[in-house]
Amino acid sequence: MKLDSTISIASLDAPLTRFWELSGQKIHLIEKNLDPSKGAPVFTEKGKYVSRGWTEWTQGFQYGGALLQFDATGDTEFLEMGRKNTVEKMAPHLTHTGVHDHGFNNISTYGNLLRLIQEGKITASDWEKEFYKLALKVSGAVQATRWTSIPGGGFIYSFNGPHSLFVDTMRSCRTLVVSHMLGHVLQGENDIRISLIQRTIQHMLSTVRYSIYYGKGRDSYDVSGRTAHEIIFNTNDGNYRCPNSQQGYTGFSTWTRGQAWAISGLGETLEILDQIPEEDYSVLISKEDLIAELKTAAIATADFYLANTPSDGITYWDTGAPGLHRMGDYLNLPADPFNGIEPVDSSAACITAQGLIRIANFIKTTDPYRSSRYHQAGIQIAFHLFQEPYLSTDPNHQGLILHAIYHQPNGWDYVPEPGKAPYGESCMWGDYHARELALLLQRIKNNEPYYSFFNCVKPI
Repeated sequence: MKLDSTISIASLDAPLTRFWELSGQKIHLIEKNLDPSKGAPVFTEKGKYVSRGWTEWTQGFQYGGALLQFDATGDTEFLEMGRKNTVEKMAPHLTHTGVHDHGFNNISTYGNLLRLIQEGKITASDWEKEFYKLALKVSGAVQATRWTSIPGGGFIYSFNGPHSLFVDTMRSCRTLVVSHMLGHVLQGENDIRISLIQRTIQHMLSTVRYSIYYGKGRDSYDVSGRTAHEIIFNTNDGNYRCPNSQQGYTGFSTWTRGQAWAISGLGETLEILDQIPEEDYSVLISKEDLIAELKTAAIATADFYLANTPSDGITYWDTGAPGLHRMGDYLNLPADPFNGIEPVDSSAACITAQGLIRIANFIKTTDPYRSSRYHQAGIQIAFHLFQEPYLSTDPNHQGLILHAIYHQPNGWDYVPEPGKAPYGESCMWGDYHARELALLLQRIKNNEPYYSFFNCVKPI
């Protein structure tokens, strides 16, 4: 990626205005035309959102997007849309024992609503506030039941089963953090009280120790900052077996959206640790050592992203994708979503940009050089995402950010032209995280209260 000092946060004035205008139009299109009986919207085909996936992990992004739209614009129509749909349709996601995605579905809905109350942006009765709190307590405890113990710790296992650690879940752990900070625990057999923050810390340590590489020779593909989508463990004895990938090219290449989840999850965790009592998890690791491990992982993955992404900061779907070698000097050119070889994944860029900004804020005093680079990179990525050809200006297209990819190995994504890579479509997580990115930058630009999911826990 090439950093351009002529692009600043002030450069986002017009793009942000246009972004939120189009965002509202897209939310209306989906609300008007989507049949909820067919399942949660996942990605678009020919500009229309369709339902397809392994689990129902995207509905929170749909309704949470309306809440972010209200937050950014003050249009109460979107508040009522998001609140009504959350109350009426999200309850099954609270007790869904079959997914590792509670932080995606429920922090985006119940969490955003409670955050808006705590920030003083909306008023609510005590009972409504307690309703959102109860939902978040339940969600964190349910996700924490998906537990596999390994030597020295454990992890929240993916929907693939107890052997499977997904790098994605680094970001979804936010629901356990919120549940813990609201005073909740998971109760097991014989009324044993299981600490949700301790499970969170154990999971994060397992992720940074196994899913992220540091150039120390663990295998022949150990490049610092590379991430593996999935780590396989032997469930008989808990020992590490090998890296793997579900949506990336291989276990020995870097699926960029998986890396994006790691970067954003690390960034938002580092910036809230001062607000979590150390004694709540010190039996596992000291705060100093925890920060050191998470910061090392954050810097490694952020540096890898900057070094292995095209000049505009928009990434291809996997840094080891088999056709990249046929694309010439692609890292020194802007990403080309219309190429005929490998697809771009704009959703990975949406997620990563927010993480880079949060990491930059955290290391501002200790590593000002990297902080400046990460902050500039986040702004530049947003600058390019919030304009064509990524910003969707077609009034009939339901997606907001174009050129996302869902599952290249399975061939699920719509291909508009024979012989070309998939392009021109959107996904629910990309659109949602573009809105989070826009809200974060808007608040920073306007000197408003800093946007964080953790604002739902206490008044700011």
